[in-house]
Amino acid sequence: MAAPMELFCWSGGWGLPSVDLDSLAVLTYARFTGAPLKVYKITNPWRSPSGTLPALRTSHGEVISVPHKIITHLRKEKYNADYDLSARQGADTLAFMSLLEEKLLPVLIHTFWVDTKNYVEVTRKWYAEAMPFPLNFFLPGRMQRQFMERLQLLCGEHRPENEEELEKELYQEARECLTLLSQRLGSQKFFFGDAPASLDAFVFGYLAPLLQARLPSGRLQAHLRGLHNLCAYCAHILSLYFPWDGGERRAAAGRALAGAGGTREPTPPPTSCLAPQRRCRLHARRQRAPRPRRSRTGAGTRCCPCWRGWRPWRATPCSAASSLSSGRHPPGPPARGP
Repeated sequence: MAAPMELFCWSGGWGLPSVDLDSLAVLTYARFTGAPLKVYKITNPWRSPSGTLPALRTSHGEVISVPHKIITHLRKEKYNADYDLSARQGADTLAFMSLLEEKLLPVLIHTFWVDTKNYVEVTRKWYAEAMPFPLNFFLPGRMQRQFMERLQLLCGEHRPENEEELEKELYQEARECLTLLSQRLGSQKFFFGDAPASLDAFVFGYLAPLLQARLPSGRLQAHLRGLHNLCAYCAHILSLYFPWDGGERRAAAGRALAGAGGTREPTPPPTSCLAPQRRCRLHARRQRAPRPRRSRTGAGTRCCPCWRGWRPWRATPCSAASSLSSGRHPPGPPARGP
């Protein structure tokens, strides 16, 4: 019997099953197709077989770390979300995938990893709190440099010299891309009808973190929240395929998406309701009065205030001398009760 396929991806947060764009896209595609994966959500990329996330270890021991290659391998294993697409829909998939990589992905990288406010208050904060010591001190900075290099490759040679002009151009193209996606989706559940495809996995993987994260500098986020069909689209996928995944409470995620024009999500599983009951029982057990114990001399109980207030070493010299001369011990606290 062949070993099961194993998927290593970033852990969840912000109400999502994963905070990483690529990890979320691969994880969503696997849920669409029902691929039998053993998923490891981790916060230490060095625990991955490739040293990067996401990574797929196949049933034959091969390790794949590129998202598109992971999805290609799942297709070869007959877990193909695009099986029922026509030739025209397949061409549309390629066109929209190129559009996402050229127009939307650079701005997402800039939003989460280059923008100073967002990086310090949201991105770096999450990774630094999630990663184990001592990786949280230097690995987020190394990841930021890698994403900045990736952004330079995506921008290409036609990049403007002025950073302000570059930023303005990138955000303008990203807004146009989101508007085009909204028009193409319309009132459908998914981009090609009632069944999800690989395009839906990447669109959800790119839009959900932008929609869910609490960004202090969210120009593109504000534009996305104004496109109500895309917000409802993300909420639908999140509630249908990830009903109880994510690093935060699902109810909070549902309220955030509903406020952005989406739908409310289901409540957490019943097992999460048991924790308050356990805490209440434990609290009640701790609040019970301690069982009184009688002293050996019968001079009261050890738990009563008079015993705790008794200090025999504070006796006066005269009383101590008289007690020792008579051969008796210093008197204990007065007994209370019968």
